[in-house]
Amino acid sequence: MEKRAIGALGLTASEVGLGCMSLTGAYGAADRGESIATVRRAVDLGVTIFDTADVYGPFTGERLLGEALAGRRDEVALVTKFGGRELDDDGAVTGGVCGRPDYVRRSVDRSLRHLGTDRIDLLLQHRVDPAVPVDETFGAVGEMVTAGKIRYAGISEASAATVRRAHAAWPLSAVETEYSLFSRDVERNGVLAVVRELGIGFLAYAPLGRGLLSGAVRSADQVAGNLRAGFPRFEAGRLEHNVALVERLAPIAAGLGLTTGQLALAWLLSAAPDVVAVPGTRRAAHLAENVAAAVRLDQETTRAVEAAVPASAASGGRTSPADGDIQE
Repeated sequence: MEKRAIGALGLTASEVGLGCMSLTGAYGAADRGESIATVRRAVDLGVTIFDTADVYGPFTGERLLGEALAGRRDEVALVTKFGGRELDDDGAVTGGVCGRPDYVRRSVDRSLRHLGTDRIDLLLQHRVDPAVPVDETFGAVGEMVTAGKIRYAGISEASAATVRRAHAAWPLSAVETEYSLFSRDVERNGVLAVVRELGIGFLAYAPLGRGLLSGAVRSADQVAGNLRAGFPRFEAGRLEHNVALVERLAPIAAGLGLTTGQLALAWLLSAAPDVVAVPGTRRAAHLAENVAAAVRLDQETTRAVEAAVPASAASGGRTSPADGDIQE
């Protein structure tokens, strides 16, 4: 699998990574042993970037990843996030989104302990804190880079204007935002344009539309009781519309010997050659399918995919009300 630069400061990674939220049960019951085996299999298949967060669990995601990568730490880039929720050291939620400098410092030290490592390759602010100026947050992040606890810094779900302010406070290597055939907001809201202008990399999370584009989800019953049940695109009425969109991709995928999920990933990697995709899965078979999607589509196929699923064709917002959207 090819590697791509994530920004201009030196970080590189496989073009397909592993998003680790589902490893601890966000999308349904997860078996810890299976999750660890999937992480280890990912390294064997050439995946070099693993994306987790302190709030996954909380903390169980970081601990699992640290255990799974023991002995292979130097082969990979570890990504974790802070501030999606304010957490105490026992994992209890004590507040909302938090970007205070003192919390940045505490979160970094805590994540290092949980990951069992001496450095975080890429630290992302999980969500922008509207109560704390982003330059104050990234001033503290920069201190952690200078101290050697973090190699590179980035931000998740930020507007183009916020990316500029954060980058001015401390040079960013990455912006992470949802990006898929179903979620193309970044193409028109200025985020992709600003990262390219400033030489910042881009990580695309949920590139399979949280499972929709794989064709695996066809009814609301399949997501009952897990995180996706709260997302508008999985609501009755909207879900049927979105499944029908995925079915439009099936003939194109079959003609190439791909699944619809592989076609969606291949479209992203072909249409945006400077983007690293981080699809999540807890199953080794799905992981292997995702890695095998690192192929290039010609322009004719790319146009056919975009005609089948035009931008903004998906029904329903991409985020749950509790998760929030891009912050100014």
